[in-house]
Amino acid sequence: MGPLAGIKVIEIAGIGASPFGAMMLADMGAEVLRIERPAGTTTPGVIDPAKDLLNRGRRSVALDLKKKGAVDCVLKLAAGADALIEGFRPGVMERLGLGPEDCAEVNPRLVYGRLTGWGQEGPLAASAGHDIDYIALSGALHGFGRRGEAPVPPVNTVGDFGGGGLLLAYGVVCALLEAKSSGQGQVVDAGMLDGAALFTTMMHGMMAQGLWRDERGENLIDTGAHFYEVYKTKDGKYLAIGAIEPQFYAALLKGLGLADDAGLKDQWSVEKWPELKGVIAARVAEKTRDEWCAVFDGSDACVAPVLAMREAPAHPHNKARSTFVERDGIIQPAPAPRFSRSTAEIGALPPLPGEHSRAALSDWGISSEEIGRLTEAGALYQRE
Repeated sequence: MGPLAGIKVIEIAGIGASPFGAMMLADMGAEVLRIERPAGTTTPGVIDPAKDLLNRGRRSVALDLKKKGAVDCVLKLAAGADALIEGFRPGVMERLGLGPEDCAEVNPRLVYGRLTGWGQEGPLAASAGHDIDYIALSGALHGFGRRGEAPVPPVNTVGDFGGGGLLLAYGVVCALLEAKSSGQGQVVDAGMLDGAALFTTMMHGMMAQGLWRDERGENLIDTGAHFYEVYKTKDGKYLAIGAIEPQFYAALLKGLGLADDAGLKDQWSVEKWPELKGVIAARVAEKTRDEWCAVFDGSDACVAPVLAMREAPAHPHNKARSTFVERDGIIQPAPAPRFSRSTAEIGALPPLPGEHSRAALSDWGISSEEIGRLTEAGALYQRE
């Protein structure tokens, strides 16, 4: 049983970030009921909903919220839930009759999690956007890339998933804990812009001390330093080096066979970093990635192979920790973090839209008569 066992959450299905937040709650043992359109709501680029891993661990009810009785049905579900999460633009849920105030009337203890790109208010709140836009405005995107080159989007990990879905799940759990003592629910306003900005906290602290420049690729951990960089190996693959501390840097130079190179001894001569990068790059290019891994195996040089996504599950450390698991032929990341007593695990496979409509509603207290009326009105779809 996961640490959130017994918690009941309604997910008003969206795309990208909000399903990730719902997945995290489900991975931790919460019972998450996914309410989606009869046509389904899948992640962009995913054609088969059965392989949309962001939807794992929960059951699907297909409801057309614009049809008679559907909104009343969701409100009845909300009356028995601990939380509801949604990922639409501000005002959409209110227009449906399912906004925070509507839900609070039937359940004052309900935690209402809202995930948007720009947040619930502000000049851009009603504007469209995607991960790349939110991290751009936060300042985070500016730091990804090399000196003299354009910023490189870090796929959608920083905005959608870290600054969005993870922030939503964290906020919901915080509000659930608070509701235990106060007896009252509240709205969680999770904005991906805010989350992405939060990730830059350390850099702002370093900037305040004059230890971080606002120029890309010239700082300690943004590929500015020769000892914190990715280098190409002889076979066209890459080696990641992060030897910051002096003892780790010494181990790096020893492994590279450069311990006697006088030019490399002064690790913190910032003006020499570009030149020293060239020295290390030339040395790394002399061996294949796996040859270097063998050299540094067991050392504290902070060297790791840059693995492709298909390679990562086979790495001995990942295998030992079961960082990736296989379910019905699909390899996927395992739930995280881990707990000493509670077992976080992947529940059901990603559902097909409406796969559990009748059974799930019945389990949540909706009568068979009402299920029949919803079906007759065309509001409820059951995949046979």
